[in-house]
Amino acid sequence: MPYTEFEDAADTTMNSGEATRPMTFGELGVPGPIVRELARDDKKTAFPIQADTLPDSLSGRDILGRGRTGSGKTLAFSIPLVTRLGEYDSLGELAMEEFRREIKRRKQEKLEERRADDYLPHPRGLVLAPTRELANQINDVIAPLAHVYGISTTTVYGGVNQNRQIRDLRQGADIVVACPGRLEDLLRQKHLTLSSVEVVVIDEADEMADMGFLPPVKRLLEQVRPDAQHMLFSATLDHGVDTVVEEFLKDPKVHSVDEANAEPDLMTHHVFETTRADKHELVRTLASGTGQRILFTRTKFQTKKLAKNLTQNGIPAAELHGNLNQNQRDRNLAAFESGDVHVMVATDVAARGIDVSGVELVVQVEPPEDPKAFLHRSGRTARAGRAGDVVTIVLPEQRRQTRRMLREAGITVKSVEVTHESPEVLELVGERAPIVNDWNLDKSQPVGGKRRSGRPETPRISKEEREARARQLEQERNARKKDRRRRRAAERLEAAEQAKLDMERHARGEKPSKPRKQNRAERRAGLSDREAERRDYLFEHPEERRRSGGNSTGRRNADNHRGSKSRNEWREDRRGEQHGGKRIHRRNENRIIVDERGEDAKRHERRMMAKYGNAEGSQQRHTKHFGKQTKTKRAPFRMQGTRSGRR
Repeated sequence: MPYTEFEDAADTTMNSGEATRPMTFGELGVPGPIVRELARDDKKTAFPIQADTLPDSLSGRDILGRGRTGSGKTLAFSIPLVTRLGEYDSLGELAMEEFRREIKRRKQEKLEERRADDYLPHPRGLVLAPTRELANQINDVIAPLAHVYGISTTTVYGGVNQNRQIRDLRQGADIVVACPGRLEDLLRQKHLTLSSVEVVVIDEADEMADMGFLPPVKRLLEQVRPDAQHMLFSATLDHGVDTVVEEFLKDPKVHSVDEANAEPDLMTHHVFETTRADKHELVRTLASGTGQRILFTRTKFQTKKLAKNLTQNGIPAAELHGNLNQNQRDRNLAAFESGDVHVMVATDVAARGIDVSGVELVVQVEPPEDPKAFLHRSGRTARAGRAGDVVTIVLPEQRRQTRRMLREAGITVKSVEVTHESPEVLELVGERAPIVNDWNLDKSQPVGGKRRSGRPETPRISKEEREARARQLEQERNARKKDRRRRRAAERLEAAEQAKLDMERHARGEKPSKPRKQNRAERRAGLSDREAERRDYLFEHPEERRRSGGNSTGRRNADNHRGSKSRNEWREDRRGEQHGGKRIHRRNENRIIVDERGEDAKRHERRMMAKYGNAEGSQQRHTKHFGKQTKTKRAPFRMQGTRSGRR
């Protein structure tokens, strides 16, 4: 379908002004389980774009939705996405019981499928978004609806470790909300396939075109099955978005509810002209109110500097820009959404990821150069049927550029020269918030912030539970140590029993059992010597020496030698024996030799013995002579003061 036909089709669709009364979701054909879930969140009637698109999207038709930001597009595609993948409705108590049994059966089927060795994750629903913040916002809307049907969701985007995303995919995530870059990376690594996708949604297509994401979006759509339902939502059809529609959407139904540059009825614009000397005080005054407000700057450095300045002046402010990692961005956004902080300082990149319906004021500290960016900034307020104000601060050298930008955006507003004490400014600020000194975001919001996946949040553990857990771990560790000691003692006892059996066989003239083959470490260390173990065993068990024959002479000699020693000498020998000494048997002699060298020296000697057969190592010496390596003999021993050939 050519581009001009989109314009003609848009004229035939329903506009927001033609609706006589708000329609409920049940009247639009939304299944009962989702209607009940929406009612729990106090969502009973549909916005114009939802009422316009739901009948066609629920029937499986391709959709091209066009409308301004904040018009309810996320819920407009989330409901048909979950409904199409669930494909089950229930009415009444009996049918609800059957519905629960069906959901349980589906979960068991998925579990058995994941247990297969050749399992490859294959999600059935895909949502493409330009930014991480927007992906998280979409997932927050889809997750509770998907939970009704036992469907799991996950987010896939860059800037974070991919292990969590891969784990969610392997656990059978049915719906993936992704940014194109990271999704293509996971596909190249063979972590999933898109061949089973039944419903695909492209949200904020014009923004992805501006960011250069359309080529990867096309490559991703080529991997989706041809008969899948496509829903594309975009404010405009420029910068290549129309080519995506023509190539991948089949006979799409166009729904245009409010033009992209239409000004919301509940949004009020203000243009404040001020001087450079009074600008900082004016910004602080506008940020000092009690309601939630967002301050937009052009660069990340300006965002960080302004947030720090406001916090130092007693106005707690969180920052949102591209230099923050994902945990910090989630934490700051969660603090703003929960009301822990009322001021958010952000850049244009983060503008589309802030979907907070309670924002009362948007302050454009630096006017943007692009009219589209101006509309995206302004769209953070006056959302979900609530009123909001937008203030644009203009310096004298920015007047001409700002007027041209507002004219291109279709906004007519008269500029006013103000200071931070002007009545127009104080009226917008309203009630002042109390000054907060020494405020730190880490105290009110821990790093990690709000959990963004579709699974339930992990409950926090109290101090008593942590201490009990630590005690339990310590007990388990001690139990493992005791088991290890028992096992080693049993091994030593078994070795002693084997040595005893070998001694008995030797006494009977039989061959001992075949010794165990030593490993490399034991050979190098000189360990597991069966003969040495037999001598040590006899040394530790004197009664065995008496039973075995051939030792009576040595015993008599030892007794005679003991009689020839003094009492103190015998005590010294016994003390050396108890401290790891080695008994050396000689004819008519029984003495203890104690090796007082260090462990390193002993280890070196064992290694040399294992490698060269002596404690000195290799007896050959090598020298280099004119690049050749030759063997040389040791020089003969010479007395000190003598030379070869002379006495």
